[in-house]
Order: sequence, then C-alpha cells, then structure tokens
Amino acid sequence: MLRCCAFIAALILVGLTTFDARADRRVALVIGNSEYREIPALRNPDKDAADVSNTFRLAGFDVFVAKDLTKLEFEKQFRSYLAAADGADLAVVYYSGHGFQIGGENFLIPVDASLKRAADIEVQAIKLNDVLEQMRSKSKIQVIILDACRNNPFPRKDYWLRDQLITAGNAGLAQVKSSLNTLIAFATEPGSVAYDGTGDLSPFSSAFSRRALAPNQEIRTVMAAVRRDVVEATDGKQVPWENSSLIDEVVLMRRATRPSLPPVLEKVVLSGVGPVDLGLPQPVDVDGGTVTVSIERPPALGRLMLDGKPVELGQPIQGKDLPRLKMDVPKGAAAQDEVDMLAYATHDEWGGQSQGILVFRVKSGEGAEGQQVMASLEAEQKQQVLERGIHITGAAEAIENRDIGVPVGVGPVALNLDLPTKDPAVSLKVASYPATGTLSLPDRTLTPDSSLMADEVEHLRYEPQIGTVKPLIVGFEIRADNNSSKPATMKLSPSVDPCDTAAGEPLDLQGVVPGLLPNEIGAGAVDACEAAVKAYPDVPRFRYELGRALLAAGKVDDARTAIEEAAKKGHVRAVFELGYLHATGTGMAEDRTQANALYKAASDKGDPYGMTSWGRALFNGYGVKPDTAGGLDLLLKAAAMGHTYAMNDLAAIFTEGRNGVTADPDRAVAFLQAGVQRQDMYSMNLLGRNYLSGQGVDKDPKMALTLFQRAIDLGQPYAPASLGRMYRDGIGVERDLAEAQRLFELGTMRGDQSGAYDRAALEMQKGDKADQAVAARFLAFAAALDLRKELPEARKTLAKFGAKPKTAALQQLQQELKSKVAASGSLDTQLVNAARAVWEEANPRRDLF
Repeated sequence: MLRCCAFIAALILVGLTTFDARADRRVALVIGNSEYREIPALRNPDKDAADVSNTFRLAGFDVFVAKDLTKLEFEKQFRSYLAAADGADLAVVYYSGHGFQIGGENFLIPVDASLKRAADIEVQAIKLNDVLEQMRSKSKIQVIILDACRNNPFPRKDYWLRDQLITAGNAGLAQVKSSLNTLIAFATEPGSVAYDGTGDLSPFSSAFSRRALAPNQEIRTVMAAVRRDVVEATDGKQVPWENSSLIDEVVLMRRATRPSLPPVLEKVVLSGVGPVDLGLPQPVDVDGGTVTVSIERPPALGRLMLDGKPVELGQPIQGKDLPRLKMDVPKGAAAQDEVDMLAYATHDEWGGQSQGILVFRVKSGEGAEGQQVMASLEAEQKQQVLERGIHITGAAEAIENRDIGVPVGVGPVALNLDLPTKDPAVSLKVASYPATGTLSLPDRTLTPDSSLMADEVEHLRYEPQIGTVKPLIVGFEIRADNNSSKPATMKLSPSVDPCDTAAGEPLDLQGVVPGLLPNEIGAGAVDACEAAVKAYPDVPRFRYELGRALLAAGKVDDARTAIEEAAKKGHVRAVFELGYLHATGTGMAEDRTQANALYKAASDKGDPYGMTSWGRALFNGYGVKPDTAGGLDLLLKAAAMGHTYAMNDLAAIFTEGRNGVTADPDRAVAFLQAGVQRQDMYSMNLLGRNYLSGQGVDKDPKMALTLFQRAIDLGQPYAPASLGRMYRDGIGVERDLAEAQRLFELGTMRGDQSGAYDRAALEMQKGDKADQAVAARFLAFAAALDLRKELPEARKTLAKFGAKPKTAALQQLQQELKSKVAASGSLDTQLVNAARAVWEEANPRRDLF
C-alpha cells in the first residue's frame, strides 16, 4: 500500500513540475574609462564599471571587466571577449567613458587617445559599428549599453572617415541602426549629453544596476524603469533611449528555477505519543532567495504542529522552519497500520515553486509494542543526525584543498567532485564564487548566490575565462539542516593547452593566446596538437592549429586535411587559411576565384585576416570586380581589430593615392606608427623608409636605423637590405661596403629579391676585382625570388653575363643542393631554378614573410 501511494504521488509531481533545463551562454564586457591622459579625466566610469560588472556577475554572466583601456588593451580584451562570445546566446557590451560622433558614426575613446591629426580617429578610437558587427557574427542576441554621451573634449574638428574628411559632432552620440535581435541603449537621447551626477555613480549606471537585478524582467521593461529613474534624478534633463530590434525575450536576472526538494519522502509516525518530528529537510532555493512553504493537502489522521502551534491548510511557513514541523496523531487514530499523505508546496520570491510529498505509515504508540517502535524511531533519528554530520564532514573533505586543472577554451570542464553522499537534506551554498569564469550545471549557470544539492555536485562544471590563467578560489558552505554546516574551499587552475602555446595564431577570434607567426612554430607543435585533437575532438581550433603545425613542418597534404576538417567544424580562421592555400597554390592548383570566395566567407564572419585579404581583392580587383569603397572599408575594419597587415596595406594606399583614394602621407604614417606600436616588423621597415625619405614625417636617419634594426632582429626579410643601403650610401652612418654586403646577403637568405639584386650590383661595382660568378649567383637569386615579376632587370642583367661565370655559379649552387634539379632549358633558366631550389631547401617551412 505504501509503495502504491508513493507511485501515485510521483505521478502527481510529474504533472505539477516543469522547467527549462537549458543553461544559456551569456557573456558581458564591461568597460569604464576614467583616467584619460590627453583630456580631462571622468569621475564615474571606473566605479560604474565595478558596479555594473557585479550586476552582470550576479545575473550569471561570464563577465570581462576592464578599466582605463588604451587602444591596444581594448583590442586584446575585445578579442578575448569575442572568443568567449563565440556561439553565445547573449553578448553584452557596457561602456562608460568618453564617446562622440563623426558623420553619423559613433566612436568610443580609449584613455590614450589624443586625436590631434585627421587620421588619428582611425587608429586611436573604436568605432561602435565595428564592435556591433563583431558581436553579430558571434552571438544570437546582442545588447550594447552606452553611458558615453558626453561632450566632445578634443579641439580638432575634422577627421578622416573612409575616403572623406568629416567634421566631428560636438555633443552626444548618433542614432544607430540595429539589425535583427539587437538592442542598443544610450544614457540619453541621440545628440544630447549625459551627466556624471553628484554621487559615485552616474545617474544612468546607478539606475541600471538597481533595475537590472529585478528578477525575470524583460530588458525593455528594465530600460523603461531606468529611463524613469534617470529622468527623475536629472529633473528631466537626461532621457535614456534605446533602439531595439529584439525578437527574443532578454531577461538579465533570470530566476526561473524551482526550490529544490526531494519529491517523495517516507516516514513512520506513532499515534498517541504527542507531536512527532517529521524530519523534513529544509527546502533550498538554488538561486539563493527566501523560500516559503504552504500546506496543500494536510494529513487526514492527525494535525501538523510548528513550535507547539497547529498549522492550518494554506498557512505560510518559512522554509528554514520546515525541519521543525511535527505531526500529532491522537490516541486511537490508527487501530492498525494505516497510510496517510502530506502534500506541501514551496515558493520562492521569483515565482518558482515545487511540490513535496511525505507518505507515512501511522502505527499505534500504545503498549509494549508501541514503546519498542518509539525506541527504534528515536534510535533511527539519532543515527540520521550522526550520519548527516558524517556526510557533511565527508563532503567537506572531498572538496577541501583540491587543486583542479581546467583547460581554457574547451567549454565547461567537469570538476569530477565525488561526494560520499547524495542525501537530499545536504546542500552546498556557493560562499566564494570564482573571480572570473562561470560555474554551471547542465541545466543552469550558478551565480554568487546559488546553491546546489548533494546529488548535483558530481555534475558541477567550470568554464575559465579566455585570457585569464590565474588560479581561482571557490568556496562552499555545506549544510544539512539549520544547525549543521561546514566550510570547504578548493582551487581552480586554468591552463592553456600546449597546442595553443605551440601553434595558436595571432588575431584568431576563436583562439585563446596572442599567437605565433608561422615561421615561429617549433618542431614539437605537431605532437602537441595531435594530442589536443585526440583529447578534444569537438574543438575545431585544435584541428586548425594542427594544420598550422603541419604546414610549418612541410607536410602540406596532411595540413590541408586538418584545416579542411577545422573549417567544416566551424573554425573561421581555417576558412581563411583554405583561401590562402588556393591563392598561393600551396598543395593544390592556384585558384583565385575559390580563394576569394573563402576570403569573403571568413570576412563575413568577422575574421580580420579574411577582411584584409577580401578587402585587398576588392580594392585592387584581384580576381573580382573592383569595389574600391568596399575594399577600403574592410581594410579599415581589419586595421581597427589590430591587424597590422591591413595597416600596412592602408599605408601603401595613402602613400601613393591609389584607385581614386587621395594620397595623404600623414595618414599613411599614422597607420605605420600603429603597426610599429603592435610590434609589426613590416611596419617598422616601412616607417623606417619614411624617416629616410621624409614622407609624412621629418627626415630622421637615426630613427630609420633603429626601426630597421628592430625589424631585422624580429626576422623581417626586407629590413636587412633597407639598412644595407644606408651603409652602402653612407646615409646616417659611415659608409661601410662590407656591412652593406653582409646585410644584402642576409636579406637574400630571407627571400628578398631586391636585396639579392643589390648584392649583385655591389659586386659588379668592384670593377676588375668583381667576382662575376658571385654576381651571377645573386642575380639568379633575385630572379628566382621575384615571384610577382616586379624586378625584370634581374633576368635582363643576368642575360648579359658570359657562360663561364654563369656555369661556375650554377655548379656552386648544384653542390649546395641536397637533391638534384632536372637540367632543362637555357643556362639562365637552370641557374634561376637551382637558386630557387637552394632557397627552398634552406627555408623548408611555409611562412608569411
């Protein structure tokens, strides 16, 4: 009879309890810029960021919080944020600081911005539309909240915006068009100014933090409440405004879970012995709120008592008081064993509820048999108290002082905590939430106020924040009833996989490290990445990085297979890389059309490498109908993401004035300086040339020498010849032909055809003392390395040499070769082919020089 009643009770519960068992991924980037270097500081943003980041943390977001960001720091932080937001349900950016508009475009201002030159806006500020487009490419829903509508503090009035000089607006931000499922909120209406207020927080940030914590409120309702608060606080001078195209509901502080209860419990109760403890566990609200209990179906055979007073049907009981609930069955109420049932409901302050049922058998407490049963129940109760104390201690020992390694960038990682109990009365409250990253269960994300039941602990997971590898402390309070609890702490140690360290790529928006150039990938990268692919077969990043490692090792076919697999699994940079293989004919026939299609696909997903290559193709008409404006826009967007290749392309465009774009050496130099700031060796070489020629900057040979040497030290292929010409011509240094010769030869070894040509010319300038075979050798290298046919003089000059020096040079090259090259064609052709083979053997790895 007892089992039958319990089965029916379970069926009742199935009908009463339903909830969403899905844990959404939600990521927020919160920025507060206060300490500006070139303009007056702002009082509130740092504090705004601290307050708002705490709000999002309480709401269960993975929160990236940053204060006083320079442009470079923003790029780094934003890339980590985008990697974390990849595939997220909701991505949020909250910005407090300076911002203003130019030609309808809104810009956020880093703390190191000076904006003195017309080109500075492109290299020093952050275009809001670029931020929004990147968020769109990563997440299902995007929310941008801006407390940045302050006066324009910069004295300059006009800046370059694409191909025009535009006058900057004086006040506020411009209206933004949002695409589907986007909300953009401003601290005040377009064209108006927001106020810092008189307190520690701005009126807008203060209202947002307060209102966003309202449980289960849709964000448009939250923003309406924020608007009312700000209007009241500023006497109507500031009216927050938002532009929404949301089609899905966005709830920041989600409280949809139910209080946790064991669904069905069983108990033996004696009649005629007075109130008997029912032993009901305290209900736990997993979101940390207050729980109340109501009696839905009282027992028929007795009455419920709490602290000596009867409990009526529907009477609210505090959840913390439930363990003290007793039942009083009068004498004679049960002549023989009878089954009764108590049904009760728990309610949290968010509207969640759950049902509990206690099924009990009533036995007579009279006579010797009753006394025997009572003694047995008392002993059982004492044993239960003892066991729960043991359970709490055992649970604490299973957690205390654990140090768990968690890899970064592979999703939520199971912590594999094995508690020695699944007692429904045992729960764990999060006492110390990790400073970064998120704790979660398969059905929900935990917050700093969360609790979980003992039987859920084995499913506990942690996802570390990308860009952070500092150890973190997590603390729990383990409880079984009102009187028993024990603290326990453990350490989480995030770590980057060796594959990422060995073969991660720069500016990979699905990557987790700053990355290496291909020529920097070491010999052990293949083994590290093969191990990572085996350990994490569903993480496409590792397949792509394996492809990079295989390319560096010269295993082109295997590399292409790995890269194709990564692209199919959704790794965007792998899509670009396939385009590069098609464009260069690496391991396949050269196919510019297919390359462009892949470049465009990667560009559409926000990849800065894809943007650069597709933008370059559009701007120059490489295998596609020219689109100068579209190509320029993509190059500017890639440069804004920190891609120095795009910066160097733009510098060339603005130096020469290509395809109708106005030449502007100052603008070109601004991009080269931005590249140098990011340690780009190509920018260093190009800017050094500007300091030699005086284009866009004052002539400064010493600065040129410094830049050339820095680029040489980083392995740049053309810088040795740039510095070599200074020594050859005695510009800024004493003339030193031996040093010039050494540098030209170093450039040749790195693949610089002009350096090889200059080395040949230097040899020929020796007149009667010239070694004709050496000159022919370097002319052959110049022609062999001139893949773009930019140096036709190399072959023409080589053709003027006699057969004797060319034959001597060919024999020397053939002796250096490890494998034979088929001797076909003219002597000049054989010489060039041999030079190319020698260079390729010395440089077996594919790289981006």
